Amino acid sequence: MNGRLRLRALATGLVLGLILCVYTPYNNAVLGGVPLGGGHFPLAPFFILAWMFVIDAAAARLTRRPPYFSGVELLTVWLMMTLFTAIGYAGLSETFLVDITAPGRYARDAYRWTEVLGPLLPDSWFPHSAEAVRQLFQGLKGGRDMSVLEVLSAIPWGVWLPPLLVWSLFILGAYLVMICLTALFGRQWVVNERVNFPLLRVPQLMGEALDQRQLSSWWTNRFLLIGLVLAGSLHLLNGLHFYYPSVPELPTLILAGTYFPKFGLFSGFYKLKLYFIPAFVGFAFLTTRQISFSMWFFHLAAGLLFGLLYVLGWQLPEAALGTTLGPDLARPEGAQTIGSYAVFFLFLLWLSRHHLKETATCLLRRVCKSGEPLHDPGFETPPHEWGPPAWPLVGLILGVAFLVAWCRWFGLPWTGAVLLPLAFLLVMLVVSRLVCQGGLPYFTLTAAPSDGIIGLFGTGVFGSAGVAATAVMQKVLFLDVRESVAPTLFHGAKIRESAAPARRRLLLAAIGVSLVLALAAAFATMLYLGHRYGLRELRLDWATQTVLANYENAQRLVDQPAGPNQWLITYAGFGALTMFVLIYCYYKLPWWPLHPLGYLAAYSAGMKILWYPFFLGWLCNHLVLHYGGTRLYNKVRFLFIGLILGDFLMGGVYAVIGMFSNQAYSVFPM
Repeated sequence: MNGRLRLRALATGLVLGLILCVYTPYNNAVLGGVPLGGGHFPLAPFFILAWMFVIDAAAARLTRRPPYFSGVELLTVWLMMTLFTAIGYAGLSETFLVDITAPGRYARDAYRWTEVLGPLLPDSWFPHSAEAVRQLFQGLKGGRDMSVLEVLSAIPWGVWLPPLLVWSLFILGAYLVMICLTALFGRQWVVNERVNFPLLRVPQLMGEALDQRQLSSWWTNRFLLIGLVLAGSLHLLNGLHFYYPSVPELPTLILAGTYFPKFGLFSGFYKLKLYFIPAFVGFAFLTTRQISFSMWFFHLAAGLLFGLLYVLGWQLPEAALGTTLGPDLARPEGAQTIGSYAVFFLFLLWLSRHHLKETATCLLRRVCKSGEPLHDPGFETPPHEWGPPAWPLVGLILGVAFLVAWCRWFGLPWTGAVLLPLAFLLVMLVVSRLVCQGGLPYFTLTAAPSDGIIGLFGTGVFGSAGVAATAVMQKVLFLDVRESVAPTLFHGAKIRESAAPARRRLLLAAIGVSLVLALAAAFATMLYLGHRYGLRELRLDWATQTVLANYENAQRLVDQPAGPNQWLITYAGFGALTMFVLIYCYYKLPWWPLHPLGYLAAYSAGMKILWYPFFLGWLCNHLVLHYGGTRLYNKVRFLFIGLILGDFLMGGVYAVIGMFSNQAYSVFPM
């Protein structure tokens, strides 16, 4: 792939990213249109990217000049748009204003948590004017008839800027940690381990075809056209049915749970659903076969374990978990993820041990500046094109130290202030590996980072004020990872490898600028929408419900402090042991069919949607490689690329239609 990376691409990425960052909340919360973001391969950025590839190639062919953008430049534009889209809504701003205004908004509504948590939470986190909060939720009088400038000028910025600045320090500090984590582990994953990035394969292949001036033949590949037609026809028919019910439809969801008993060995499948989503089948086909098999296998095994525990009489009530802050942690057996995450994190460190030692040696001996070779014969001089190899480690240490100081400043004891940022870091690294290597376009956490700490050590590690503060901090950035920026940053590490060595620092700087601008634009946009329409009139029901549930759970933990939870420790220990065995077998036995990543995702709510597409993708991959080998695979993969393109192109078309209609057909589950 052509490694050129010019300022024109970065400027284009910033402009398009800002547009998406502003328009996405308006589309999702005001119009109720097809979600433009969502997941780790969002709709709008890829839809725009696909058309940019087509237009760039067509213009180059007509003018007989090189393409205006290179392949890596368009990938960079996609990366920046994805970051802006994530921060602009589901990755941050969808719940942020609700989170920091809930104590003031519901103070008079007889919610017990407002009485319990109010005195414990720092005043600087929240706006101090009850009138400003009321105005945000109800909107300005006549706000819908005001111009944009009139609404912006009517916002009481003096009330909102102090808490926004305080929170910006925390958020940007967390983003700094993520960037340093990416820079520290990116080379290990991309260069040393050669990790496959299934979600990035289609944009990469399009970029390579553009640089080789073969994009027109790429689009006319017969397998790709078959996939395009299949996905396009499916959504054309179902879209027509959505708008005109007399038109028949092809169901993409089968409620298979009705075929299983509510009690007994197979009771775990009572709510089983079979989704057929062509793009997700395509991602699964492009994923390593061992991983795609493990994804659906472990999800079904988790359902079977539920029924087995029921038959054996070992099933525990939900109350055995106590109060948790996790979004999906409802059953004790789901606590296995806590132990499995911890062991897999240690496994990632072990895989990176040589790289980390090399980086630490660079830092200690300052060889990055002197250029002298390392005296340790086990290591070579770090490649110059990856930049100074020591700064990510320094930045990571400083970033984590800042988060520790933040937590300590706002009421957490030293133990909790240290453990919580480390738990955040652990979860972000594991989730990034799971999404990037597993090809998961949609993923949700089962347990919150704080659940493991509280379950192992009890609430005393945080104290009453610390529990309240932890719940709010966690909700802001580390509880909902549907559009977390960390996996996108690791995708950026893969893109960075394709860029010319002299331009890799420029890409890193563009990412930093994107994060800062996206944060400012997201805050301003949501304040504007709130004052123009009123937050209570926006489509923020899910955000409001989850924020209230988070505060209520924190109140219960404050009212009833808990010690270590023996059942959570038991299941977390079982999860840790199982993960250790899986890693050992995966690493030592060449014939071993299961990958540890599948066990990490087994209890995620996202797998309820993804397991069947992964089964279909794995089955097709297995049959193609078994009967045709890599030669047939290289041909047939374009059919699944066509399925991905067909889904996203049709999704983009219906998103445009939704801008001009009161109803919108969604290609992907909402």
